[in-house]
Amino acid sequence: MDFFPVQINENFRRVSCDGERATLRYVGPVPPTSGLWLGVEWDNPERGKHDGSHNGVQYFTCSHPTGGSFVRPAKVTFGVDFLTADSVYLLLLNGLAQTDFVMNVWSCVFIMFWAFFVFSFQKLQSVVLSGFEVNGPGAAGEIRTTLYNVCWLDLSGTLLSRWEDVAAITEQLDKLEGLQLHRNRLTLPSEPSVHSQAFCNLKTLALNQCQLTWPQILKCATMWPQLEELILEANDITELQRNKLILMTSLFNFQWFVVDELAKLSSLVRFSCQGNRLLSKDGNPNTARQMVIAKLEQLVFLNNCTIISDERRGAELDYIKMFGEEWLKAGGPGQPNADFIKQHPCYQKLIDKYGAPDESELKKPQPFALKNQLIKITFLFPNDPDRKPIEKKLPASMDVQKVKGLLHRMLKVPAADLKLSYKTSKKAGVEFDIDNDQKTLQFFSVEDGDRVLVRWS
Repeated sequence: MDFFPVQINENFRRVSCDGERATLRYVGPVPPTSGLWLGVEWDNPERGKHDGSHNGVQYFTCSHPTGGSFVRPAKVTFGVDFLTADSVYLLLLNGLAQTDFVMNVWSCVFIMFWAFFVFSFQKLQSVVLSGFEVNGPGAAGEIRTTLYNVCWLDLSGTLLSRWEDVAAITEQLDKLEGLQLHRNRLTLPSEPSVHSQAFCNLKTLALNQCQLTWPQILKCATMWPQLEELILEANDITELQRNKLILMTSLFNFQWFVVDELAKLSSLVRFSCQGNRLLSKDGNPNTARQMVIAKLEQLVFLNNCTIISDERRGAELDYIKMFGEEWLKAGGPGQPNADFIKQHPCYQKLIDKYGAPDESELKKPQPFALKNQLIKITFLFPNDPDRKPIEKKLPASMDVQKVKGLLHRMLKVPAADLKLSYKTSKKAGVEFDIDNDQKTLQFFSVEDGDRVLVRWS
């Protein structure tokens, strides 16, 4: 059966129906019924009934098999412009809106003009329109002349459907430093950098529950040149890596690359991606965090935790070792080839900071077998010079707390009283503290052949 849907207006792709948000996917007939239908994909898939098909005809597609519905146009609202919603917001703040007030377009227009005369928009520094049915900026230039003191804006859960519409609002707010856009479904702009001026003073951006993937974040990053804090909780970010299967040796060589785009945000000091399924595929649960730290030299907070200097040092040294062999093959101290520089733009800076790695320091990929994950450690006991050194083979992924538990059983000394440090032949005369029980030996760069000094009070 052929059908010819009406062209959907891209400016009004988002709709509200009975308090639920949805994206408009189809406008047209749905035989055998008569009249016009709207095909929508609900933000909450439990609200829907099907996947966009009816009687064997696929009218639109959904990301969830029960995310779609057909509704009559009279059942949905397409929202109001920014200043109309802001006028209602002011009325609510001042207790002048009735709780049973019906928000239709004509009443909103009346309220908007009345509010212009009653309230002083110019004094507003923070505007919270979370849950309001904002669908766009409205008339050109009106926001700039009305709300020129706003520095914080919350547009969470609105009917905005495009980043272009968000930019059309923010470009008129010259003092805007904080923007919250939780629970929106925004289509990506074709050229994000064109909108950088609209976010030129933005320091904090929150995008929780927006169904964003990591490539989409990277594409948008050029819009936020001064960003310091980026919050991306509960999105569709699943990994920060790609892997390459080396068939000749049946080894996996995991190469991290995608956080490099965030390094272009030179002012970014806080990054949160909690609630995403961000995992490491090398068997070490700390790798994802370490790789982000090593690649983003300006970062101070990751997932609401402060990055201490020792953690950064360990992450950066591990990065040098992990990709050192690849660096040598790509040209090493001379001039690495373009492919290596593209995948590891931070590598040269790390070498300038710590020096080039020796070949003996390089981490070569090994078959994933237990024997290849073990490192030989010699335990020394400065408090008890008569005690002989003890050699043990332990997993590099073993956390310090378990190491102390092992020592407790050997020494009969309470684990809480044990203090550990280590020495390596690669840094003669230097002793490194092992001062976090929750971290692994690998985190502290303890390697095969190193000596761990055990002291107790």
